[in-house]
Amino acid sequence: MLAVAGIASAQNPAIVAHRGYWDDNAQNSIASLKKAQEFGCWGSECDVHLTADNVVVVNHDGTIGVTDIQTSPFKEVRDNKLKNGEPIPTLDEYLDQAAQSETCVLVLEIKPHANQVREDMVIHQCLEALKAHQLLDPTRVVFISFSYYICKELARLCPDFTVQYLEGDKSPAEVHADKINGIDYHYSRLVKHPEWVQEAHALGMSVNAWTVDQEKDIRKMIELGVDQITTNNPLLVRQLIQL
Repeated sequence: MLAVAGIASAQNPAIVAHRGYWDDNAQNSIASLKKAQEFGCWGSECDVHLTADNVVVVNHDGTIGVTDIQTSPFKEVRDNKLKNGEPIPTLDEYLDQAAQSETCVLVLEIKPHANQVREDMVIHQCLEALKAHQLLDPTRVVFISFSYYICKELARLCPDFTVQYLEGDKSPAEVHADKINGIDYHYSRLVKHPEWVQEAHALGMSVNAWTVDQEKDIRKMIELGVDQITTNNPLLVRQLIQL
């Protein structure tokens, strides 16, 4: 298994709060990250985009309101508010809160961008921000992406870090051949290919499953031996793990 602080055993998967712990809050808000930290989640996932004028912001969707984040300047993006009234946070603002916990791993999803030039830029900006906040540490952050290029670049630039590919269209062996050391697949893909969990572990890779909210699916992921469960329901996952 990967030498990443907090990686769980097959019998005790780690809990990753999907977009923070936001059940009574707003997804990807600073408040939801704080709640995930206070709850004791192993990790808290967030999503980042690069604005047209090269500011990294935290939001899941590519648009907020009628504003397209990646083709709009930061000022226009910032005019929008999250459900809880927070402005869309910059990555720097988000990392201010991330740095408050030494135990909650930041699972940083870098969204695909229009081309490799923009993807290189967002990678650079993220790494610089993490470094500035003293979080560029394989025990403090895990990288995930649907962009295979982003995953390959992060694996090249940060070989000691966990990098997990999200798309679910490649076997662990294919991913490992490109020096990417983890997969983070929708739980349905792992149900269809349960052998991928063992294959990944045999290759020294980590396995995360997203987004697992129902009891039967959580139990299945525990049975398969995944390392992390990404969920909108951290409390239920904790209860089932403790049974």
